[in-house]
Parts: sequence; structure tokens; C-alpha cells
Amino acid sequence: AGGAGGGDAAPPLALVASPWSPPGWMKDTGRMTDGGRLKPECRAAWAQFYVRFAKDMEAAGLPLWALTVQNEPMAKTPWENCLYSAEEERDFVRDHLGPALASSCLDLKLLIWDHNRDEMFARARAIYADGEAAAYIWGTAFHWYGDPRYESWPDKGGQVCFDNVAKVHDLRPDKHLLMTEACQERGAHKGEWSLGERYAESIIRDLNNWTEGWIDWNFVLDETGGPNHVGNLCSAPILVDPEHDLVLFQSSYYYIGHFSRFIRPGARRLLCAASRDNLESTAFENPDGSIVAVVLNRRDVSTALQLEVSGRVAAASAPKRSITTFLLRPPLADD
Repeated sequence: AGGAGGGDAAPPLALVASPWSPPGWMKDTGRMTDGGRLKPECRAAWAQFYVRFAKDMEAAGLPLWALTVQNEPMAKTPWENCLYSAEEERDFVRDHLGPALASSCLDLKLLIWDHNRDEMFARARAIYADGEAAAYIWGTAFHWYGDPRYESWPDKGGQVCFDNVAKVHDLRPDKHLLMTEACQERGAHKGEWSLGERYAESIIRDLNNWTEGWIDWNFVLDETGGPNHVGNLCSAPILVDPEHDLVLFQSSYYYIGHFSRFIRPGARRLLCAASRDNLESTAFENPDGSIVAVVLNRRDVSTALQLEVSGRVAAASAPKRSITTFLLRPPLADD
């Protein structure tokens, strides 16, 4: 999530590209949809596609910041996809994609996995165990899906697995973590307050587990949650109703803003703890010395609180079903 608060100029946009499928002729099924794997004899050629795409984007004035190896490499879906086992992704990075990017002189970050939290530790462990492959990898990308509170397909035991994010950090503290896709599936969900609460819970827990950036999948969709070429309708922070000339700002738009408008690029996370179970929080120190604390209360009970920072105390409250961002300006030199 990104943005600018007050009158500040927005920082340069960091672009992350993620391939969904090679051309059908490169896959063992001959199709870009419904699964299929990259043919071994096509791996070198497919790696060159990444390089060519990145160079063409740069020539168009849109330089990429990062690439992922494959969007959702374990998802066989009606839309474009390509399946990779951990060993296949490791070998493709080590033998083809990593060397191709290294020799291209492109300053690009390479991220593995780019799928859900449930299997991210197993994938990272398998790939990072290979020193040659790991040398090309900047970090692990992941998605937020798998929560049976909001989705119908996950195991009822839950597959959200927030703690796996921290486990991947513990596995390789020198590598990075980026949440690269989130959206509420099955329609536009117009006006649903719980939508914003899901975003805030996920952002807080992911940031507290060493995640360095958080990306929403769809910025703007129409009032149906589309368009989509296979009917995979989803929600977005902004919905547009062209028939009635309306722009609808969803709860997720405002909840995301509680983070993106105040936590600035280069901010460092601070240890932050709450003394009540209904309060979820994260805190950062910005490069200018200001401190941002975001407090989420998803319960139907308001809670009085004291915000304590370096000996300074301020009385505040977290109303029921609310999110609050506290901004502490840096003290003046003569304070």
C-alpha cells in the first residue's frame, strides 16, 4: 500500500511484475490455463522473457523494481497459471532466471513463492537450502488467502497461518518479505465494514512479522467487482459505477490509508505491545523522527487506553469497531 499524507509529494512508485503463465507452447499441457508446467527444454527461453519484458518496461519509462518467479505456483485455476514444485522453482532460479537477470545489468529484486502463507515456510526452506539459488533471491513474496472467516474454499481449520511469515524471517533473517496480493473474493462487497477490518488485521500482523511492504491486488473495479475475463469478481478499495456516475470508496480504502498515509518509506518498525486482547497494534518511526502507532479494535466494546512512548504518556481511546492512527511529531530541538 502506498500514498502520501498532508501536502507531501508521493514517493516514486515501485513496480512489481509477476508472470501468470508462459505461452501455451512452452507448457506440457499446451494451454495457458488450468494448470500445466513449464517444459524443461523451455526454461532458458522463458527466463529471457523476464529480461526482455523488464527492458521494454524500462524503455517505456516504467522501470521495474522487482519480479516474482511465478504468481501462485500451486494454483490450478480457470485463469492463467503455471505450476512449479519447490524443486522446479529452485532449479529454474538457480540455472536460468537468476543467471539471466544477473547478466542483464538490470537492478531487479527477485522474489520466490508469491502464494499463500500456509505453504510459504516449506517453499522458502526448500529453495533457500540451495546456496546457489538463494544467492539470486532477494526475498519471499506471499498472498493473504486461506481465511475461512471470509472465504469458502479453505480448510475449516484455517489456512491463514500468520505466524509462518515470522518463521520465514527466522529461517533467513537476511532475506526480505513482501505481501504481494490481497483482495476480498466473490463479488464487490459494497459497504461491508468487515472488509476494512480484515485488511487492517492482516496488515498489522504481517508488518509485525517482518513484512516490509503490503500490496492490494485491485485499486479500482466496477460496481460488480469486475471486469474479469473468467468471472472472478472481487472487491477493491475503490468501486466505480459508470451507469450512475458514482465513485464508491470502500471501508478498505480508509483502513489502508491509516497505514499508507502515515508510515513513510524508510520507516523502521518499533516494538509495540497492548495490554488488552481486543487491541491490535503496530508502530513505526519515520525517517523524520515522527512515530506512528496504529490501533485496531474489532470488538463491539470501546476501550480506554494510554499511549506510552519513551516516557511520554497520552490518554486516548479505541472506540468499538474502529481503527485509529496516532502520530507523534518529533520533539523540537529546544524541547
